[in-house]
Amino acid sequence: MEKQSAGRSVSVVVFDSGIGGLNLLCACAARVPHAHYYYICDEKNVPYGNRPPEEITRLTLSALGGIEELNPAALVVACNTVTANCIDKLRRKFTFPVVGIQPAVKPAAALGGKCLVLATNATVKSAAFLNLVNRYAPADTTAVGCERLADYVEKNVLSLPDRLPEDLLPDIHADSVVLGCTHYTFVKRQIEARYNCPVFDGTEGTAAHFWEIVGTADHAGVKSGDFRPLAEKELKITYICQNTDRYTQIMKCLFSNYKLHP
Repeated sequence: MEKQSAGRSVSVVVFDSGIGGLNLLCACAARVPHAHYYYICDEKNVPYGNRPPEEITRLTLSALGGIEELNPAALVVACNTVTANCIDKLRRKFTFPVVGIQPAVKPAAALGGKCLVLATNATVKSAAFLNLVNRYAPADTTAVGCERLADYVEKNVLSLPDRLPEDLLPDIHADSVVLGCTHYTFVKRQIEARYNCPVFDGTEGTAAHFWEIVGTADHAGVKSGDFRPLAEKELKITYICQNTDRYTQIMKCLFSNYKLHP
């Protein structure tokens, strides 16, 4: 698809079961600030990570019902669980591009040593995730489904402690950690401290791929930290959820601390 001109606004739908996708929304908005973003979540059923694949698919299709009327330039699936379990169905259903997020196994594996992937049970058990690991890091990768971590972040995002409860994370030695759930990005600093090693997530790589699809020409050549295109209050974001004030507050915090990575 040809990139939109700098002066032309486009609509973009970003979907996650809850707050996790706001990290990816922030990264996408920093690259393509003049789009109208529709953030759709499923507050009634969040999180999806402990549900069976059939239910994940059903809930996702229900939450995204009618988005064709928004005429989006793209759908960004800001949920590893949904990407792993039903993104192929979404791509068959919709005529516009569907961008998914995956755990950043490849750059973590490049460091060598033992790689620990923290994800949801539904992601860890999926064929898509197993194929990803087998492709890039089949030997020294351990994947753990963190059954309660996403729900903990969802409920406590505005008051997260510096140290996470011990029972939320596995007691495993790792030389690198990959976050396989967008909720976990909110506690990336705590996870880095817990394992004392580099921690990777798929946010920036997915946002860069999104930019390739609907990016604007005025972003060419941007260097890390050099470009803040719009203040958060200038972004056009419609939250299709119940507690819009909460999502607005979280997004404001994210954007105030964000630095663009090329």
